[in-house]
Amino acid sequence: MSAPILEVRNLVKHYPGVTAVDGISFSVAPGICFGLLGPNGAGKTTTIEIMEGILTASAGEVRYCGEPLGERFREQAGILFQATALQNFLTVRQSLSMFRGLYARGRDIDELLKLCSLEALAGRDNRKLSGGQLQRLLLAIALVNDPAVLFLDEPTTGLDPQARRNFWSLIRSIKAQRKTIILTTHYMQEAELLCDEIAIVDHGRIIAQGAPATLLRQHFAAVLLELPRTDFPAAARSLPLQMIDSEERVEITTDDLDATLRTLLGAGVPLRNLRIRPANLEDLFLELTGRELRA
Repeated sequence: MSAPILEVRNLVKHYPGVTAVDGISFSVAPGICFGLLGPNGAGKTTTIEIMEGILTASAGEVRYCGEPLGERFREQAGILFQATALQNFLTVRQSLSMFRGLYARGRDIDELLKLCSLEALAGRDNRKLSGGQLQRLLLAIALVNDPAVLFLDEPTTGLDPQARRNFWSLIRSIKAQRKTIILTTHYMQEAELLCDEIAIVDHGRIIAQGAPATLLRQHFAAVLLELPRTDFPAAARSLPLQMIDSEERVEITTDDLDATLRTLLGAGVPLRNLRIRPANLEDLFLELTGRELRA
């Protein structure tokens, strides 16, 4: 087994009156996409900013290739931040050239333009880019030094579905080059499609970690049934089934679909609007972190 490219050891971060990160530890193998997930205020942003070298930990450490974060890490890491301000009145090519000049080695500008589908936009002013085009430029900037490890902090927030899927394809193509990717996202479908391993953080601690498919098998039965709440009579809510009863729908998890359907039919539950599907990462996220709105 390869040695980890990144190690987070007993990480703690205190703010006045708040412990944002409370003893987090994990390691990231080279060449994978590792997802750091969690609700607002869970501690994931603080964790990733310590991993990026932006924040200083109150205790614990982050190691890159077995070493404390230092010059080697800064030369070999790329970061796409949640928000980045670019210099006005520069073209896409000029912006890439400016950032490329900050590193002793890196990728060719034309190669980056092609990789991030920016060739037709090379001469366009940064200010005239759409949201999806701007994110592709910021991704190209994060790749100018040909990094070994790439941090993507909520990279598709605010993008329309078409732009988001295009960005996913770009990430998969980068991952195919054996780059290590650290991803934070609130889109569970994004994490499920891109990540080889995830860690779910809540209240400053890791509450689940592993491959998405493995975690789903551990926490859920074979299938999940969904029914509109209006189709589910009150008398049937006492059935011996594993149910979650929300304002809009009733969810039932089961590993014996036939028996569950017979039970529902026997209780007079209409099945015309029944939906049967496998559990997904969003189900797991809500199961572990709760359904209450976070501030």
